[in-house]
Amino acid sequence: MFRLRGISLLSWRAFQLRHFSCEPLVIQMQNCTDEEQIFGLIERNTATLSEHQVGCAFDVLWQFQKQKTNLGRNVECVRNHPQFLTLCNVTANHLETMSDHTLVNVLYIIRQFAVESHHPLVEALVTEAWKRLERFDTNVLSIFSTCLADQHLYFSPLMGKIADIVNRNLETIQDMRALSVLMVSISSLISRCFQERLVNKAELLFDTVDSSKVNTARRILLFLRNIKCSYYPLLERCNKVLTSSVSHLDLESISKILSLYQSLQFHSFEFIEVSRRRLMEMIPGSSGYPESFVRLFATLGPVAGPEIKKQLESTILLMSEELTSQQVLTVLGAMEDMESRNAHLIKKTASVLYKYLDNYKSIELLKVTQALSCLHFQNKEFFVKLRELILSRLEASITPSEICILVSALSMLPFPHFNETAISRIEAVLPQCDSKELSDFVSSLMRWIQNDHKCLANTTRKQLNLLQKLDHWGHHRLQQSNSLDLLWEELKSLKGEWLHESFVEESVAALQCFADEIDCTNVAKIASFLSKTNYLSTLLLDRIASVVVQQIEKIHPFSILAITLPFSVLNYDPPQRDEFFGACVQCLNSYVGTLDPITLVFLGFSLATLEYFPEDLLKKIFNIQFLARLDSQLAILPSTLSARVQFRLMELNRAVCLECPEFQIPWFHDRFCRGHYNKDIDVMNGAQQQIYKMLAEVLGGLRCVKASGLSTYYHTVDFECILDKRKKPLPYRSQSITPGKSPGIYWESDTSRVESSLPPESERIALEFLDVRAFCSNIPHLKGKSAMKKRHLEILGYRVIQVPYFEWNSMALSTKDARMDYLREHIFGAGKS
Repeated sequence: MFRLRGISLLSWRAFQLRHFSCEPLVIQMQNCTDEEQIFGLIERNTATLSEHQVGCAFDVLWQFQKQKTNLGRNVECVRNHPQFLTLCNVTANHLETMSDHTLVNVLYIIRQFAVESHHPLVEALVTEAWKRLERFDTNVLSIFSTCLADQHLYFSPLMGKIADIVNRNLETIQDMRALSVLMVSISSLISRCFQERLVNKAELLFDTVDSSKVNTARRILLFLRNIKCSYYPLLERCNKVLTSSVSHLDLESISKILSLYQSLQFHSFEFIEVSRRRLMEMIPGSSGYPESFVRLFATLGPVAGPEIKKQLESTILLMSEELTSQQVLTVLGAMEDMESRNAHLIKKTASVLYKYLDNYKSIELLKVTQALSCLHFQNKEFFVKLRELILSRLEASITPSEICILVSALSMLPFPHFNETAISRIEAVLPQCDSKELSDFVSSLMRWIQNDHKCLANTTRKQLNLLQKLDHWGHHRLQQSNSLDLLWEELKSLKGEWLHESFVEESVAALQCFADEIDCTNVAKIASFLSKTNYLSTLLLDRIASVVVQQIEKIHPFSILAITLPFSVLNYDPPQRDEFFGACVQCLNSYVGTLDPITLVFLGFSLATLEYFPEDLLKKIFNIQFLARLDSQLAILPSTLSARVQFRLMELNRAVCLECPEFQIPWFHDRFCRGHYNKDIDVMNGAQQQIYKMLAEVLGGLRCVKASGLSTYYHTVDFECILDKRKKPLPYRSQSITPGKSPGIYWESDTSRVESSLPPESERIALEFLDVRAFCSNIPHLKGKSAMKKRHLEILGYRVIQVPYFEWNSMALSTKDARMDYLREHIFGAGKS
């Protein structure tokens, strides 16, 4: 019986083998369940493999890898298998007979198996593909471009040829997936005009994208990041696809999308919210794997609530010793974004970093320095080693970008000290620097001068000479610009004191030369730059207003805040005031429900500064649902930005209550203001104390003047006094200048309580001393916030006397007697301010 059973089994196996071998080889490959079966077929059929069978073999091998997780893939094992090498050798003999798709697909797959670019087969495949380039269809061309990009051939003649083909055939391309791949591949070498055509084509085709095709949306984000273009209509569409697909995204995908949004300065609270929930679901599954958990920590940490942050920090602390050099650097960056104050974790992370310092690149040393400075880490041994390492790199460096990075890192160290090496390295590369590098050098140098106590005591001739040279090269680059686009490339890097002290007049003059080139595509960025300059150019602002009125249908609502900001900051009404603001608000109306709450708060305040109060917009802002959304968003913002948004909301609430009481919007910021204004408001500097004493002499004693007061609705008042109907100063009952204790200060928002405390026909006077920050930099024109404050104090019943710095410090008021007479005239005069 056993013999019969054995014969039967042998017969069945023989039948199976005969059946398997009778099938076409391609079908046999497709029926394989692992790599070894594929390699067995290749070994038995090496001499007869056709180009189609070769392509199928590569296809099946790659399908096996795609079915595995990242941790389970065995790419190296497959690549080094003897039969894989055999397959590559056979492929080389069939290149000319392969179809276009098979040829490029084989190239793509062997690159996925990390076969080197200089491998003979890779070179042969690229060469053969180059010969056929003109006949490739869009899909094949897109795959080939990815292969070239994978080999870092972004600027190669071959990639240029692909860009030319796309340019010629753009009108006929209908495949959004293939186009998005090509857009990313050729993004490094295309002109501004071509970029715009691609963006417009992508916008036209985007409606054909299935909402599940998140990779297409992500590639469009990558393209926009590469060309540094925040094109809002396309960003919105991508965000809609990505937000609806978050439940299907893995950790790596969410991390990359958030990084792209950050680079594009695109804020999507909806995407962050759904991503945060998705990421929290991943915590249990990632805790045992340092690589996964580090990425989760870096992605979720900055947007997590307090409890989740605490949990993440506790877990990362336990695995800190296992982290690689790159993982600990990622953790440090996330801790900076999280504004971590976990002293134990900061100290532990720094100790792990210390071991790896020698291995980091220059840009990574800058990240380490910046993050530890933000986290208030202090350790002399650590920073001594870091300084020595930066200086040694600086001595050996020859490229402007690396020298700029190292100098910036050096300036951030505790007690920075620039030696002769630093100054000489900067001077050597100045002619090669672009505007951003020059600006960064100036920032580093100013930071050094401010923080180095030795330097403050004796600023050397070399440092001043270096600043002069930086100015010279900055002006030189500015003067080379012969179009608005080129000029903008220079202007966007100017910042801080360097802009205001050295370039503001020349920059604005250059912009005025190209005023006719301002249009809907660049109006927002030009307006944003002007708001930073504090320079009132009526020519440019009138041009901006004109462009907005004429081309508002081409301007995205996300740009309205940037456009209105210079008018608000500089307190300027264009000739077309009503048409301009009306067009801006009309543009916003259809987007109010989807606009970022923070943007709406800032926009509402910007318009309020200019006495423009669109009722519909304001009632949507001061709405329970809107404020709830805002509160949710504030919870995940950095503390400084969150505080700034809350303060702007308070200022907007105050402006509406005072200037538009008919809207019946309640005042709800008492508690916030009590907390904010209870902090050191009674501290006066030397100049204020001097003025305080002068006012006391003018008014008849210290009891007749109140310093550092608060009005109703919490406007700060430098000095205030009360005159009766005969212009006689009335004394205050208390000399305290602490908010809440002085009888002249009322915490309630009811103005009647203030008025009731005054004798009949008396007047309350507010004296405001305005420094340089209250005026435009080129003319003595009062800026928006100071003008708004004057309006509000007058509504509250004050007679406001604003004393400009240029009058108080003038030659006419150079003596104490002259200043006393000035104060008397303004206080006791005919009510003039």
